[in-house]
Amino acid sequence: MVATDRVWETFADARALHASSLERLEAGDIRDAAEKAWCAAKRATDALILARTGGLPPTSSATSKAFRLLRRQHEDIDSALSRGYAERIRFLHGDCFYDGQCDPLEDTEILIRSTSEYIEGAENLV
Repeated sequence: MVATDRVWETFADARALHASSLERLEAGDIRDAAEKAWCAAKRATDALILARTGGLPPTSSATSKAFRLLRRQHEDIDSALSRGYAERIRFLHGDCFYDGQCDPLEDTEILIRSTSEYIEGAENLV
């Protein structure tokens, strides 16, 4: 495992993106909040991949592929983290941000807010 400054900088970026998503949520911009929360989850996942492999995925699809592989190789990466990643890419990034389908808003808001727990879960695996 590689716990370098770059890993922690990537986690810091994830936390900053999540803070920005909460600001957008409070401003009433659910779509932008959803996208920023998805980006925060992606960056946290990137940091975990970087810590475990030494490499940073260049694209979202590369992150998804590397995360699936990582999960198969490491038993300590539980299915809850994997489900959290999948929920965020599908609902926050795909449905809400791209398609504008953010209903029910309460569920979308919960997923946005709980992204901090996703980030923490990834940090705990480093």
